[in-house]
Amino acid sequence: MSLLLAAICGVISGAESWTSVVQWSQMKLDWLRHYLPYAHGIASHDTFGRVFSLLDASRFEHCFMRWIGGLCPSLEGQHVAIDGKCLRGSHDGARSPIHLVSAWSSTVALTLGQVRTADKSNEITAIPELLQALDIRGSTITIDAMGCQHDIAEQIVRRGADYVLNVKGNQPNLAEAIQTWFDAADAGTLERPFWQHSQTDKNHGRIETRRCVATNDVAWLQQQEQHWPGLQSLVMVESSREVIGRHGTSSVERRYYISSLPAKPAALGKIVRAHWGIENSMHWVLDVAFGEDECRIRAGNAAHNLSILRRIALNLLKNEKTCKLGVAAKRLKAGWDVRYLAKLLGLPP
Repeated sequence: MSLLLAAICGVISGAESWTSVVQWSQMKLDWLRHYLPYAHGIASHDTFGRVFSLLDASRFEHCFMRWIGGLCPSLEGQHVAIDGKCLRGSHDGARSPIHLVSAWSSTVALTLGQVRTADKSNEITAIPELLQALDIRGSTITIDAMGCQHDIAEQIVRRGADYVLNVKGNQPNLAEAIQTWFDAADAGTLERPFWQHSQTDKNHGRIETRRCVATNDVAWLQQQEQHWPGLQSLVMVESSREVIGRHGTSSVERRYYISSLPAKPAALGKIVRAHWGIENSMHWVLDVAFGEDECRIRAGNAAHNLSILRRIALNLLKNEKTCKLGVAAKRLKAGWDVRYLAKLLGLPP
């Protein structure tokens, strides 16, 4: 327990290696002894590395998800994005880097859980395992094209949730059929119902228009042997970007989705956009504020367990709403001010 407390506090406070965890803990030893005795002081960085390399990462993940269940007891009405991330620095030449599939609530900005996969192709088996570990009743699940699988859609619906799944080349017949439908609708050659909603934003010298088109015309897919559980709508999101200036450029991108939600383009467009929160508010922050990709800790289970510590730290920092600072600045503040660190941890000062 003393190692775990020191590791969590160190990571929150800016430590990115076992050596820096030990250095921070030695400087804050008197404060740590308010909560645990540390009769023999702080263990060496080799001891931290050895213990976390041997710690069962799957059980640690389970403890992490149980803890999150206390912070976020229900996902009803929430949007949950699922996506994979590679720990690029965890390879050792003979072994590929660790790949994790994580669940992120854009509603409360918390990481809900993660499951390790052997490589990117195994996300298909890891996603059902992650979904099974969460109580997803009443939530809306978004997954990129890797998760657009019949079994995953069926699991989501059976568990009482809704889905919005990105459709790409891994489902070639479905992707081609949906694209053909929306092309015909745009051309005015298809007398089928559809609705659309547009929103334009201008910032940082760029104008972006997002158009979401949705239809409840899904019955025809069954004739093509496309039986998707709970399917209610097909969705197309068109993003048009124009860079303002002398050498300005423009681009148009279309993405396609299937969903168990009604064909309401304003709501569906908002959900699709919120999915990128897992990249911008979780993966990017872990790399930039925590240096996750640069970390070369890789012995045994150490890289995996350290990734869990980072996500615990990120959740605690995100869950603290009174301090209007970014994650990196909050880490500095926690390292400088033990009263703020105690507040993050819910400990008496």
